[in-house]
Amino acid sequence: MIDLYTWTTPNGRKASIALEEFGLPYTAHAIDIGKDEQFKPEFLKISPNNRIPAIVDRDNGMSLMESGAILIYLADKTGKLLPEGGEKRYRTIEWLMWQMGGVGPMLGQVHHFVKYNKGKAPYAEERYLKEAHRLYGVLDRRLADRAYVADEYSIADISIWPWISRFEWQTIDLNQYPNVKRWYLAIAARPAVQKGYKVPKDVGEIPLPA
Repeated sequence: MIDLYTWTTPNGRKASIALEEFGLPYTAHAIDIGKDEQFKPEFLKISPNNRIPAIVDRDNGMSLMESGAILIYLADKTGKLLPEGGEKRYRTIEWLMWQMGGVGPMLGQVHHFVKYNKGKAPYAEERYLKEAHRLYGVLDRRLADRAYVADEYSIADISIWPWISRFEWQTIDLNQYPNVKRWYLAIAARPAVQKGYKVPKDVGEIPLPA
């Protein structure tokens, strides 16, 4: 049994979607970041960086923060969605790190400046929207000749997809990136993704492009 501490954010959804895909039993604990629950002392013991998601594995008592580390841990625990070794493993980790270092931080800035603070910092809006389109272009080119970013469906896709699911927040038209759109819709149709998307609470259906 896994205890998952999470909220309805792209990073949180990575973990819940992964747990659904792996078929691991888990209990979701909502950490409402809008109410600063991530700063409570009891959560700090699990996640020293005050960020969701975090897990506690009841099998061994291990706690873990950082969504990328959680995905690797769960994949290794189950032997699924991450090759055991060789180039395929590192290719999967490569694209997971691309999400962690680029997609998440940069699209997060788009959410901050374009969705929540529009008009307050035109330079920042232009800068981060330009970077968002660059990243979408990278992903679109990567998917031009493959179904998934590391050829087979993996934790790399699971890490990237929740951020793309907020394309509306990013003012991105997925029709500009047809390979991304095809990939996005294929993953959105997966039952585990549909279930994991609604953890720890249902805030609506998965956004679908026109």
